[in-house]
Amino acid sequence: MALDGAFLAHVRREIFAQAQGARIDKIYQPSRDEMILLLRGRGFSGRLLLCAGGAGPRVHFTEYAPENPATPPMFCMLARKHFLGAKLTGIAQPGLERVLRFSFDTFSELGDPVTLEIIIEIMGRQSNLILVGGDGRIIDAVRRVDVETASRLILPGARYELPAAQGKLDLTRQSSEAVLGRLMETPGLPLSKALMAALDGASPIVCRELAFRAAKDADPPAGTLEDVQRQRLLLALDRLRGDMEHGTPTLVLDRAGKPLDFTYTDVAQYGLSAVTRTYESYCGLLDAFYAQRGRGDDIRRRSQDLLKLLANLTERTSRKLEKQRAELKKCAEREQLRVYGELLKANLHAVQPGAPFVEVQNYYDPDYAMLRIPLNPALSPSQNAQKYFKDYRKAHTAEQMLTGLIVQGEQELAYFDSVFDALSRADSERALAEIREELEAGGYLRAQRGPARKPQRPLPPLRFVSDDGYAILVGRNNRQNDELTLRQAAKTDVWLHTKGIHGSHVIVPAHGGTVPEETLRQAAVLAAYHSRARESQGVPVD
Repeated sequence: MALDGAFLAHVRREIFAQAQGARIDKIYQPSRDEMILLLRGRGFSGRLLLCAGGAGPRVHFTEYAPENPATPPMFCMLARKHFLGAKLTGIAQPGLERVLRFSFDTFSELGDPVTLEIIIEIMGRQSNLILVGGDGRIIDAVRRVDVETASRLILPGARYELPAAQGKLDLTRQSSEAVLGRLMETPGLPLSKALMAALDGASPIVCRELAFRAAKDADPPAGTLEDVQRQRLLLALDRLRGDMEHGTPTLVLDRAGKPLDFTYTDVAQYGLSAVTRTYESYCGLLDAFYAQRGRGDDIRRRSQDLLKLLANLTERTSRKLEKQRAELKKCAEREQLRVYGELLKANLHAVQPGAPFVEVQNYYDPDYAMLRIPLNPALSPSQNAQKYFKDYRKAHTAEQMLTGLIVQGEQELAYFDSVFDALSRADSERALAEIREELEAGGYLRAQRGPARKPQRPLPPLRFVSDDGYAILVGRNNRQNDELTLRQAAKTDVWLHTKGIHGSHVIVPAHGGTVPEETLRQAAVLAAYHSRARESQGVPVD
């Protein structure tokens, strides 16, 4: 799942063919690692996403409408200052390196023409977004880097330098025989890994495909290739060279339809365990891939602090409940304390001062058996009786308090479980923000310090339309569930919820009429899907 140099070259050509001469109309920075440029030109308008996030660095046009923070980050403000209104005049890629340099013509503060650059470096966790001025010096970067942590200086005012070349072979400029010769420098490596070490701009899936075409299911050491395997590899390299120039956007999915990888060449290495789907454009492919996979990963990564908080709260509450239940179990013996006190009070004359115990006839027992009552030798017989009555009253009070605390603790655990469920289904930054606000209001999360946050309009519930034309409303979190059920829904509307399982409240507005059976079935499916049991079968829905 790597956007390699050859794939990036296809994306570069596609972006420039559509957006050449377009101007930057707006700039957004929905998160620390993402920037979106709204480009407009003659007959063209599109959002260009530049993402330097470690989980999915990429660049492509997107249909994704970002949720922007209430206050733009400083990097975004700086980009707006220098690049708003600038015209895209070029996109350069050094060889097959995973670096794109977007050139924009604009005017300086003094009105002089100047060419600025936005550079995206797609290098895994070291990916970066860099703004470069007309003098070749860095204006700013998403990730500032000093010489103590890297070989390059990426700081405002420093001159921009390309990442060091790795010395690999560019298949578009080198012969297939040259690549074969390079493989002999690492004869002990499996063929796919030797190809990774030799080829510039080739991702793991491409190198595995080359090895598969040469040796089928085997992945022999590069130095042990047979003649027929070498010939197959040469043919595969020649074919790949053509795909690097004129490939087809190809998405690889597992049998369940979940995206596995993407590339620009035919893929046969997965056999029957995966299928491929071609797209009309490379940007469309990337947008679809990350819409299904990448953005969910981003949201999960950004919710790690909330997940950790909920895990800690759940563990702490569970430990407290365990102790309270153990104490409550002890309180169940309080009747024995009362019996001891009553029998002692009735037999004070039979107790010898300083005795460790006394045996009396138990008139609470149907057989009037003898009962041994432990005593504190330092106390008088009357004081021993009073102590048992005092311990009885204390146990009775503790039982009442513990019963209430246990109910409260069990309700808190159920609440944390419901927040876990809402968090697992959060699909945007705003949805995460609403869960944070809910936890802050409940006193479980400390409010963030800093300037007062601008109030944002709450997210609307998810809205679907059944085949019968009825609206189906689905709550995103606890607050929305309450809002839907207790405030928005009319008494004639239909309410659905998974039975005994945390999930969304689902409302079907009936408008005073009868909701059709098919609409109810579809609403029940939505209730099951937007619950903790979404991967289960036969989910009960009330």
